[in-house]
Amino acid sequence: MNLRVLKEKQLMGQSAAVAGAECLRAAIERQGRASIIVATGASQFEMLDALVKQPDIRWDKVTCFHLDEYVGLQITHPASFRKYLWERFVSRLPLPLAAFHYVNGDAPDPYVECRRLGSIIHYHKVDLAFVGIGENAHLAFNDPPADFDSDDPYLVVDLDTACRRQQLGEGWFPSLEAVPAQAISMSVKQILKSRTIICTVPDERKANAVKATVEGQVSNLSPASILQHHGDCTLFLDPPAASRLSAALQETS
Repeated sequence: MNLRVLKEKQLMGQSAAVAGAECLRAAIERQGRASIIVATGASQFEMLDALVKQPDIRWDKVTCFHLDEYVGLQITHPASFRKYLWERFVSRLPLPLAAFHYVNGDAPDPYVECRRLGSIIHYHKVDLAFVGIGENAHLAFNDPPADFDSDDPYLVVDLDTACRRQQLGEGWFPSLEAVPAQAISMSVKQILKSRTIICTVPDERKANAVKATVEGQVSNLSPASILQHHGDCTLFLDPPAASRLSAALQETS
C-alpha cells in the first residue's frame, strides 16, 4: 500500500484524479479500452471534480461499474448514488462512456440485481477502482465484520449503525430512521481484483479508520485493512485524515 498525504483536501482530490487519469490513458493505450469502478460519497467530491477535467482521456473507450447503492432507494432520491454519479461524473464528461453499469437499488429483487451485475462484470478485467473508506473503515458498503471470502461480485449487505450515522451526519438523510438498513455492494474480493486501486480519504472524522487501515492488522473488523494485501493501491489523504498515523507517515508528501 502506497500513501500520499497532501497539504489540503483540494490538492488531495486533484492528485488522486491525476494518478487515475494516467492509469486510464495507459490502459487504453495498452489494450484499446479500460474498465473502472467509481465510488460515491462526500470523500469523492474533490477527486471527481478534478477527474472530469483531466485531458486526453478517451471516455468512449471506458466502461464503468458502480460500487454500491441503497436497497429500495429510487434514483430521484437526494441520497441516490445513481443520481450522484450522473450529476457529478457521467453528465460532465466530454465524451459519452462506452457503458455505465449502475446498481439499481430499487430493483424488485436485490438478489437478482446482484446476479445481473455479477454476470456483466465477470467478463471485464477492471483496470482501476476509485474507492473511499468509511468512518467504520468499511470498503464500499462492506461494514464490519465484512465478508472477505465471498466470490460473488455483488452482495446484499446489512448496514451497521455507525455506517448509517455517517450517512445522516453527511446530510444525505433527514433522520437515522430514513437511512436504509440494506444496500447492494460490490464485494471485497471483487474490488481487490482491480489492477490498480486509488483510495481517497479526507477529514479528521475518518482518522481512526485510516490508522486501522494503514497500521492495524488485516481484519474484517476493519474492512479497508484488506487493501494492505493489494499490489497496487495508493491512499490519498489530507492532513486531518492522516492525523493519527505515525509521524513519519504523516509527512509522505
